[in-house]
Amino acid sequence: MSVAAYVMVQTEMGKAWNVSETALKMDGVKAAHAVTGIYDVIIYMEASNLEALKDNITKIHDIKGIQRTQTAVSL
Repeated sequence: MSVAAYVMVQTEMGKAWNVSETALKMDGVKAAHAVTGIYDVIIYMEASNLEALKDNITKIHDIKGIQRTQTAVSL
């Protein structure tokens, strides 16, 4: 069973492009877009199971310039 999630990211000022480019290099990340609005970046990711998804989200949290995230797991 595969699981997917959208991670909405708030970044430090001027860091959205760097965060999205860094995220795109990570395992499981299928798309990462700098956007306008409350969030600065939206990341779409897929993983083989919830544990792998959790591990990938934890790695996203380590990207320099991220202030806060909100994750929506696709049902």
